[in-house]
Amino acid sequence: MLTELQPAVATQHVARLTGVAKLFGTFAALRPLTLSLEAGKIYLILGENGAGKSTLLRLLAGLTEPSQGTVEVFGQPPAAARGRIAYMAHASNLYDELSALENLRYFATLHQDEHSCHCTGSPEMALRSVGLDPALTRPVSQYSQGMRQRASLARALQSDPELLLLDEPFSNLDVSSAQSIVDLLADFRTWPHRNSPAGRTIVLTTHQAHLAAAIADVTLSLANGSLVSGL
Repeated sequence: MLTELQPAVATQHVARLTGVAKLFGTFAALRPLTLSLEAGKIYLILGENGAGKSTLLRLLAGLTEPSQGTVEVFGQPPAAARGRIAYMAHASNLYDELSALENLRYFATLHQDEHSCHCTGSPEMALRSVGLDPALTRPVSQYSQGMRQRASLARALQSDPELLLLDEPFSNLDVSSAQSIVDLLADFRTWPHRNSPAGRTIVLTTHQAHLAAAIADVTLSLANGSLVSGL
């Protein structure tokens, strides 16, 4: 009996880095690197401080330019695709004098474009998803470091990104809070988006590999700016 072959599903690439290096003077933060990221996958990037992890995320976010090589996100320069990308830096980048809800409402006004999704673009919903009470009126300056970290993640999630870039998202979180964030990221990857039928793509760095290893599809290791294991 002949078995009917199913047509192969084409791989959707979210980002491509080709021969990418980043120099700061004579210091090579990232050495020539070629890498493709597929839609719907979670990428875990490991490495010591100074390995190039944050530099790689900033290149994907369009916050810095490569010294050589090319970076494409959704088939265009990252700066042109920023409406489809969210980047959570190691620092919270929140306004201390505002509450978490006020911060998110302000940042929401900066993301009102054709990519916005009202179902996931709610500041209140984003705060609840990371375990924060949107009714809390205290300014962020009075938050613990863990609360600031969760508010920063909520800020990234509320923009409804197709590509989510997270730099040390588990910093300053206790074990229970960190596991809640891991569970949230596993769920977020499956949230529907009209532009990404394969699912959301997440790239995260952490020194706590044991936390994210269970949900990571691909683990990459950087050392001295070079990819030493992974793809």
